Amino acid sequence: MTTSLVWLRDDLRLTDNPALDAAVRAGGRTAVLYLFDAESPEVRPLGAASRWWLHHSLRQLQTDLAAQGGSLILRRGAARDVLASVAAEIGATSVHWNRRYGSARAIDTELKASLPDAHSYTGSLLHDPWTVTTGAGTPFKVFTPFWKSILAGPAPRHPLVAPATITGVEAVSDQLDSWNLLPDRPWAEKFPDQWTPGEAGAHERLARFLENGLALYHRRDEPGIESTSGLSPHLRFGEISPYQVWHAVESVVTSESRTNANRFLSEVGWREFSYHQLFHNTDLHRRNLRAEFDEFPWEAPDIAHLSAWKKGTTGVELVDAGMRELWKIGTMHNRVRMVAASFLIKNLGIDWRIGEAWFWDTLVDADEASNPASWQWVAGSGYDAAPYFRVFNPELQAAKFDPDSVYRSRWIEEFNTPLYPEPIVSLSDTRARALADYATMRGERPPQ
Repeated sequence: MTTSLVWLRDDLRLTDNPALDAAVRAGGRTAVLYLFDAESPEVRPLGAASRWWLHHSLRQLQTDLAAQGGSLILRRGAARDVLASVAAEIGATSVHWNRRYGSARAIDTELKASLPDAHSYTGSLLHDPWTVTTGAGTPFKVFTPFWKSILAGPAPRHPLVAPATITGVEAVSDQLDSWNLLPDRPWAEKFPDQWTPGEAGAHERLARFLENGLALYHRRDEPGIESTSGLSPHLRFGEISPYQVWHAVESVVTSESRTNANRFLSEVGWREFSYHQLFHNTDLHRRNLRAEFDEFPWEAPDIAHLSAWKKGTTGVELVDAGMRELWKIGTMHNRVRMVAASFLIKNLGIDWRIGEAWFWDTLVDADEASNPASWQWVAGSGYDAAPYFRVFNPELQAAKFDPDSVYRSRWIEEFNTPLYPEPIVSLSDTRARALADYATMRGERPPQ
């Protein structure tokens, strides 16, 4: 009897899972493995919020697999050692996984060469990065032509159905609780009020967005209203695929909602663009993509300023509201993310990598491509980035996108009271300093 081993990573779902589909179609038995690898140097260790999500997503996946007749094998350790060991232990005749695109793909390449019958599939992106290039055969560095190139090609394939049944494999498995993924600090206590990790939770959120949010998506920059999808953590852990999202949107779109649908799908495109950047720059969270920013005159961060930013006590309302939202529910509205990042980089003069690391630890949707690519976009050091001299003014942003203070009053308990602090820096003075630092980097005379 054949025994197929499916190695899950950021694809914690049964539906539209090409690796699982191929393994089950091969007949025989199918073993499903999740390997928690915190040892391989190519794997970026998960932050605390991501570990919380992973724990609950794996718990739900165990239930989903059991309902289909299968089971989830949990192991931890370096993938190069553990995967081959599990394959030998269960007598696997083939191994299947969906591709990943960061530095960890080096592990997959080695294993594919060493295992007897290993197969990889496109399951997490609409297109593998090497299939989308400019006319000269080089990677795109600007989003608009990148996305136009994708839209000009064939439509994304239709999602695969979940296996009707899975003939599982008995194998020794770690106990999920023994991994100690849940945080030992109380800051995540409100996460369950906001999130339902797992495949069912992902589809419930998508359905809610299509019913209520899509019609309001033209107001997605307003953090005080429910107009965004909230799908980012579900996509990050692969509880839903971009193919499923794409075709679900197309199935309900009307002539009236076409513009909103196109804008939403372009955000799926930005996720793709981020992964294309990661594929060609696996050190995306450490290295400036634009080399001239290596000369930027960063100084050691002011610890008090950095702490105030993390805690949401800067005295700058929109920034503080966003940082408190992040701390309480593990996410932040996208418009406010840009404002908070700009304030850290340009008003506080702190290296973007420090902010990226904080988001990596505290976001439930901390994604190895989107998180650093977005920080580099704000810093001006990335591809198709906002120019460094574009400094978001938090007060103007608040007046434009939160005019009735709905968002700010929701997250700042002492909003509009004498307890709320004064700003820790002058927005105008620090903007001037940021522009002077930018001129210094470029070898120009600072503006007077």
